[in-house]
Amino acid sequence: MAQLKVNDLSFSYGSSFDPIFEHVSFTIDTSWKLGFIGRNGKGKTTFLNLLLGKYEYSGNISMDWPCDYFPYKIHQEDLSKNADELMEQWKPGVESWRVMCELSELGVDAELLYRPIRTLSFGERTKVMLGVLFAGENDFLLIDEPTNHLDQEAREIVKKYLAGKKGFILVSHDRDLLDACVDHVLVLNRATIEVQTGNFSSWWENKERADAFATAENEKHLKEIGRLKSTMQQSRSWATKNENTKIGYDPIKEHDRTKNARSYIGAKTKKMESRVKVFEQRMERNIAEKEGLLQDIEQIRDLKLSPMEHYKDRLVEARDLSLRYRDADSEVFQGLTFEIRNGDRVFLQGRNGCGKTSLIKAILASAGSGDMGNIELSGILQTASNLKISYINQDTSHLHGDLRMHAFENQVDYSLFLSVLRQLALEQAQFDKRIEEFSEGQKKKVLIATSLLTPAHLYIWDEPLNYIDVFSRMQLEKLIREYSPTMLIVEHDVRFKEKMATNVVEL
Repeated sequence: MAQLKVNDLSFSYGSSFDPIFEHVSFTIDTSWKLGFIGRNGKGKTTFLNLLLGKYEYSGNISMDWPCDYFPYKIHQEDLSKNADELMEQWKPGVESWRVMCELSELGVDAELLYRPIRTLSFGERTKVMLGVLFAGENDFLLIDEPTNHLDQEAREIVKKYLAGKKGFILVSHDRDLLDACVDHVLVLNRATIEVQTGNFSSWWENKERADAFATAENEKHLKEIGRLKSTMQQSRSWATKNENTKIGYDPIKEHDRTKNARSYIGAKTKKMESRVKVFEQRMERNIAEKEGLLQDIEQIRDLKLSPMEHYKDRLVEARDLSLRYRDADSEVFQGLTFEIRNGDRVFLQGRNGCGKTSLIKAILASAGSGDMGNIELSGILQTASNLKISYINQDTSHLHGDLRMHAFENQVDYSLFLSVLRQLALEQAQFDKRIEEFSEGQKKKVLIATSLLTPAHLYIWDEPLNYIDVFSRMQLEKLIREYSPTMLIVEHDVRFKEKMATNVVEL
């Protein structure tokens, strides 16, 4: 079995003073099904690019197999081409029959290879690219967030497919996918990197135990340091007081003092000072043992939310609603009936292209927070009067400028905005950068922080967790449980939906 060995790796981007990796060393086996875990901005995609030789670095990365990366790049001029034309560009030397075999495992017809890329849904593009990726031989595969933008059905197909493969690194924040598809994890902790056998849940269970032990040990050392400090100060005080009695004394009070008293006092003082040094050494030892205990503890910081309460109980009502696009031959969906009341958390569920985002646009337009565009409705769609909505768009391409400009444009307090971003573990070094330079996960955190600071009766979040790390997902779950905001959500993370949904509307 071949190994990938990383030795004393250091790397930082030229525009940043903060290193992404600093003197990192570890070894992994290229036959593993390796899950790659870490917070947004910790360097997961950067590490994959280092394996691909895209950046210069110090240290050494050695491996015997070539790497291939998912997703393949699709340029604007490629949209009119089909996958059969592009696969040689994506994976030189790949054979069409092998790709067709892989597509068969993915449960899709080989006909997809001959359709223009622009006509393929996100799910279809993902399946075609995975088919090409796994059609090679002896490649170590780097798979970067394959389930983003995929509906639940497509996620299940990809999960089942990857579960039957090996020899890859899988970057994902989807806990369900990681549990089903990996047998080892590579984790970028806050200060260290670790490799463990098992999946996400087994690693998280081990981490919670390790964090609890480290916290307890830290408390124990803090108490011991406090006790030693108190005893040391008392001994030093006694030594100083005793030393001061060597010169000058009261003959009435100390009538029995002899000439030899000075040497006795000096010896006693020396003994006390020796005890002080012992206490100092013990205290330094405890401080050294305490050092680093908390360096990797993931603190899921509490977020805050102040949802507004509307005077009406029913905020949104749809009855026998049908939606179509102008000039289209048929409806996207028809006969839809549901409602959103105060305190509800309604999840919209359905395949890609079934009209979830279009329905959200229609609700926003009904509440006066947007326009219908080319959407046409029949049936009834009503929203409560003066309904205030806080909206997260699934698209981040509109983000521009710096954080101060973004806060101003969205009418949120800049200081509070930065505070929420820090609670979402956005590094302070990012605050001076333009949002265009952020990773996709960091851009999503900008949208989430903005939504949390926007007073609203109803929070509409369209795929808010795409690219968002596991720890931030846990933060949001805790926030929603604590504050119970009224929400309409499109999200395909199974664990998140199971924990948060009060109602699921199928389109």
